[in-house]
Amino acid sequence: MPYCVVTAAAAAVAGGAHAQEEEEVRIFYQPYGHGATKVLLIIGFAGTYESWGPQVKGLTGAMEPVDEEAPAGDDSGAAEGVEVCCYDNRGMGRSSVPEQKSQYTTAIMAKDALALMDHLGWRKAHVFGHSMGSMIASKLAAMAPDRVASLALLNTTGGGYQCIPKVDWHTISLACRFLRARTPEQRAILDLEVHYTREYLEEAVGSSTRRQMLYQEYVKGLSSGGMQSRHGFEGQLNACWTHKLSTKELDRIRLAGFLVLIIHGRDDVIAQLYYARRLAEKLQPAAKLVELHGGHLVSHERSAEVNMSLMEMIKASKSNTDLEEWSNLPKKADGTSLLANRILDDSDMNVNCKNINTNLFLKLDNRSDFWCLLDQLVLSVSEMVMG
Repeated sequence: MPYCVVTAAAAAVAGGAHAQEEEEVRIFYQPYGHGATKVLLIIGFAGTYESWGPQVKGLTGAMEPVDEEAPAGDDSGAAEGVEVCCYDNRGMGRSSVPEQKSQYTTAIMAKDALALMDHLGWRKAHVFGHSMGSMIASKLAAMAPDRVASLALLNTTGGGYQCIPKVDWHTISLACRFLRARTPEQRAILDLEVHYTREYLEEAVGSSTRRQMLYQEYVKGLSSGGMQSRHGFEGQLNACWTHKLSTKELDRIRLAGFLVLIIHGRDDVIAQLYYARRLAEKLQPAAKLVELHGGHLVSHERSAEVNMSLMEMIKASKSNTDLEEWSNLPKKADGTSLLANRILDDSDMNVNCKNINTNLFLKLDNRSDFWCLLDQLVLSVSEMVMG
């Protein structure tokens, strides 16, 4: 199986003194397609490389990974093709699962991605990330902008309290139903509601609906024992909760010269659209913002539109499109936020978050990030109501 070994020394560069005690970490990856254009796909919290299936097919046309040990075949036309690599982050899938939470930060995980690029012999790549993977991708872009051909951030937030879903009756209802869920069947019903829009789930597919088809897949996945380990869960949650891009890091990305694409589902109940808009504004003039009708897995729900936008950025990068020409964001005449003001102010989010005991985020059981955050939100709301 293809693995990239990340040495403790490399991790120490990103993680500081704590990482010096870390053993070697093995990162499982899968390459697809052939071509001079290199694309690195970084998946999100508790996800595996397989979650990039619609993008792998859309970018390369391939469904089966490349056998690196097989004899080289006819590579005519490869210069025009796309080679994609997706992988399991540390703490999930077939990659190593370090036991200490300090061994999981977006900086350390960005170093994993850079080590994988070195292993593949890639000097530069288009770097695309989803959810937590977008945090890792942005950290990589800030750490090594010369290694990035373009940057795509799907369903992204700035980490920390921005990972917390907006408190409303819908999310509270979901959290309460989750707390009563005891079987894979019950969990699958809720997961589908979180990941996709209702319209998408109710679409007819043959003699059934998409909801029925996905439900069977989710139940099978939840029943197969592929759940994330506690160490991996707590570690990746720590990476999300401690992630932050400083003003200096944002400037390094914004001024690096590569194109940035931010894609977000308007109906995402995990990563709020407000924060994606804010990030896009902070990355002007390099950023283009694409909002699609879809949920947190907009890369699945609207795969054709997502893939088209990604390919558009790859082509624009190759043609050296000017940043001002690339960006579709409104100009700010007085320094105020033209997009973010359409939703809510930071103070509103601070009110929602002020009673949350953040220490609890690092002491949670083996559950998905969304459900654990909602669990804490329910507790928070209860405390506000009772107190």
